[in-house]
Amino acid sequence: MSMPEDRRAVDRRGFLKHTLAAAAAPMIVPAHVLGLGGAVGPGEKIVLGGIGLGPRGSYDLSTILPQKDVRFVATCDVQRKRAESIKQMADKHYGNSDCVIYRDMFERLARPDIDAVLIATGDRWHALASLLAVRAGKDVYCEKPCGLTVAEVQALADGVHRYGRVFQAGTQRRSQAQFQYAVHLAHSGQLGRLHTLHASVYTPTKQYDWLPGEPEPPKEECDWDRWLGPAPWRPYNHLYVAGRWRGHHDFEAGGNFLDWGAHTLDLCQWANQSDHSMPIEYEAGPGSITARYANGVKIVCDFLKTPFGDRAPHYRTSTGTCPVRFEGDEGWVETGDSAEIILSDGLVEKARKIVVGTSLSPAAHARNFFDCMRSRAKPVCNQDVMRRTHIACFAAQLSWQLGRKITLDPVKEEFVNDEEANRMRRRATREPWTFHV
Repeated sequence: MSMPEDRRAVDRRGFLKHTLAAAAAPMIVPAHVLGLGGAVGPGEKIVLGGIGLGPRGSYDLSTILPQKDVRFVATCDVQRKRAESIKQMADKHYGNSDCVIYRDMFERLARPDIDAVLIATGDRWHALASLLAVRAGKDVYCEKPCGLTVAEVQALADGVHRYGRVFQAGTQRRSQAQFQYAVHLAHSGQLGRLHTLHASVYTPTKQYDWLPGEPEPPKEECDWDRWLGPAPWRPYNHLYVAGRWRGHHDFEAGGNFLDWGAHTLDLCQWANQSDHSMPIEYEAGPGSITARYANGVKIVCDFLKTPFGDRAPHYRTSTGTCPVRFEGDEGWVETGDSAEIILSDGLVEKARKIVVGTSLSPAAHARNFFDCMRSRAKPVCNQDVMRRTHIACFAAQLSWQLGRKITLDPVKEEFVNDEEANRMRRRATREPWTFHV
């Protein structure tokens, strides 16, 4: 990825400005300086900063702050109140006032003492902010969806490889015990030969309207231009920055398909041992989208209108949100966010119906990321796992949007003999926030 000359100039000015101000800021010896080959030294704290930590980001941070080998030192946000809320949260935890607020992420990324970045902006910023972070030498934990388009997640994955960083997508269900156990049953052969995998998703939508325009707030309260970032310009409305950007095509990845598909289709990829590939055919029906792998295994993406209601008939209500179901010749397993695991009759004799706990905390997922920062191994939801799951989600959503079957070449990551679908793998972005690889 490269950026226009004027943006690179801003980069340089930010680095210089930070250098002059660094002595006045509370600093910790950078852990990566004391490690080898980019790894954090075994006895050193991981120094972490945040970008765009709203409700989801603050929840992530609440599970990270108690981790003894991690120190959160800075936050960056275009909304003043959100930045102040994160600072208060960190300062209260550490019993000091050291957390630094930045309005400009280039200043935040220029700090040499920071090893890693937690990114929890809206979808429109995920890929670009992550790319800028890895280019600045930071490891990245990024909330999902990690990009708005096929082209963005490709650029992000390529950038992580190019700069040799550690990347974890925030699809934390791979780090939760009930889903791990269900996948274990699939991998160990206890379900027999897999034939059908069920991934619950929201009923797809597309929304192109604008909320009524309102006067823009002062930039120090909310920088609307920077909030929009790569997204097309539209008039300010306070509801967007309060979370009502969801549902709008310009701000959301794949309609709303990736809200759950990034989790549930990802778990099906894992169960089918397909992290290296993707389904090849996608076809939307009245209540689901069916995808087929080259080996004949099917993923059925079932439409659920709400997290708890209007469920497809084969899901049990007790399994909670984000249910998945893996079916084989010798039995099936279903689980979801309630953490209850339900087994077919034949399997109950081998493994009792169990409850493994109800926590949806991303703490274990973040722990996997921090451990990999030290070892330089790939996390469980690294850039390559993210890339293929996200592309499969985009392909499924496109089959629904286009109203027809589409075929994907999983190696070239192109749609076969389908010029229209291939054009839809990318969107135009607003200058200067453009992607070039």
